[in-house]
Amino acid sequence: MGTVLSWSGGKDAAYALWKMRESDSSVRELLTTVSADTDRASMHGVRRGLYERQADAIGLPIRFVELPGDASNDEYEAVMADAMADYARRGVERVAFADLYLEDVRAYRESRLADAEIEGHWPVWGRDTETVAREFADAFAATVVAVDDDALDASFAGRRFDADFLADRPENVDPCGENGEFHTFVHDGPIFDRPVPVELGERVTKEVGHGDATIHYRDLLAAE
Repeated sequence: MGTVLSWSGGKDAAYALWKMRESDSSVRELLTTVSADTDRASMHGVRRGLYERQADAIGLPIRFVELPGDASNDEYEAVMADAMADYARRGVERVAFADLYLEDVRAYRESRLADAEIEGHWPVWGRDTETVAREFADAFAATVVAVDDDALDASFAGRRFDADFLADRPENVDPCGENGEFHTFVHDGPIFDRPVPVELGERVTKEVGHGDATIHYRDLLAAE
């Protein structure tokens, strides 16, 4: 069964690929979105070049879907529908998502696939986020690249996602950041053939979603 994995470059997607590879070799490709204006992931702020290095170290091709700057939800849905239709023509049977428990997010994804010739797959759905976070932190190396100011202060952006991070986070912050409290970039672990060296760049704070949220980003740069 041909599978494409919706890829953020962060811990949940990497964890999902890790678990899928234990019993399932069907993942053919990674799929992610970048802004056509910035050549970065909209939510994570990670550069396209780092995703390319990451995918190469994992040993899978990666497909970039470009979104117009400040894309509307309708525009996002249109480009993703085109991508799903193309995958169906290529014989891909399902797209996997690393969601853990948000019912509304899963329901939205299922609704968007309802008319597509490709199925949704949730390989880590329902797993306890505390267990996932600690298992991931023990096995992988990842850096926190973005934090929501409503959940975490700017000092958390740029930290290693590890036991210390989990211990220092406020109790109301999901250990996997499932509610968007923070985002990560994974650069080493059991799914990698080799590490992806990175170094910290500047910290930038931006208003996103038409001022709905304040996000602290920590830029990552490719290191040799």
